[in-house]
Amino acid sequence: MKSNPNKKRARKNTPKNHRKSKGLPVWSFFKSIGSGFVKLFLFLSVLAVVSLTFVVLYNYLLSSPYMKLEHVEIRGVDESIRNDLLQMCGLTSEQGLLGIKLEVLKNEMEKHPWVRTATVERRFPDTLIVEVEKEDPALLVLMDKSYYMNRQGELFKPLSPTDEIDFPILTGLSLEDPNQKSKLNQTAKVLRVLKKEKDRWSLQNLSEIHLDQNGGISLYFNHMQAAIRIPGQNVASKMDVLKQVAKHLSETGKIHHVTQIDLNHGDSAIVSFKKSQVSG
Repeated sequence: MKSNPNKKRARKNTPKNHRKSKGLPVWSFFKSIGSGFVKLFLFLSVLAVVSLTFVVLYNYLLSSPYMKLEHVEIRGVDESIRNDLLQMCGLTSEQGLLGIKLEVLKNEMEKHPWVRTATVERRFPDTLIVEVEKEDPALLVLMDKSYYMNRQGELFKPLSPTDEIDFPILTGLSLEDPNQKSKLNQTAKVLRVLKKEKDRWSLQNLSEIHLDQNGGISLYFNHMQAAIRIPGQNVASKMDVLKQVAKHLSETGKIHHVTQIDLNHGDSAIVSFKKSQVSG
């Protein structure tokens, strides 16, 4: 039986077709790479155009006459401090509102001795709003020179000739004292207790706080010359004892002969009198 020549020819062609098919995946790979590069190029081109557009727009806004700084509202301080802040920070109408670095401006304003904290915000198109928390003096601290202390126990400004001096004073502290910070914090706690008091024992009637070397605290009030010695802890409860003792001394007519009331003895007090007065 004769074989079909077409079948032989087909068998002979099979290896050639197989070899040709082996080249197809390689060609597809290079085509996919080329397509990926084109897509990446197009993406980067679009990104560059968008970025350039933003840069041009930003630069335009920085110099735009419609975005110039025209108004600065500084709240919480008087006119004198307001002018100081404007001069310190160099704020002028030549600046663009968008170009002002708010955090840098905030830090610069807080360098002013009377500025405790400052918050700064833009109000488009031409206004800058500054909210200032002004320092609130609580005491004059007498050391090598006089300093203002705030209610947080921080020394924030040396006293100048034009500053107000109608404040209680703190004595017995030195610049070289290694415990200065803790003593100031303790003094601030005493002030917070006295702020809640009324009448004769209120903060308004306090004239002096004295700190001795051993950490003791003595209070002096305007209505009596006696030293009120108190511990650093439980000041509020000691004030209750003080009121009871003072009431008894007033009722017995001895209050004006007292030189010291020592509250460092639990729930009781030791009262010292002038030499001419016999304690009872």
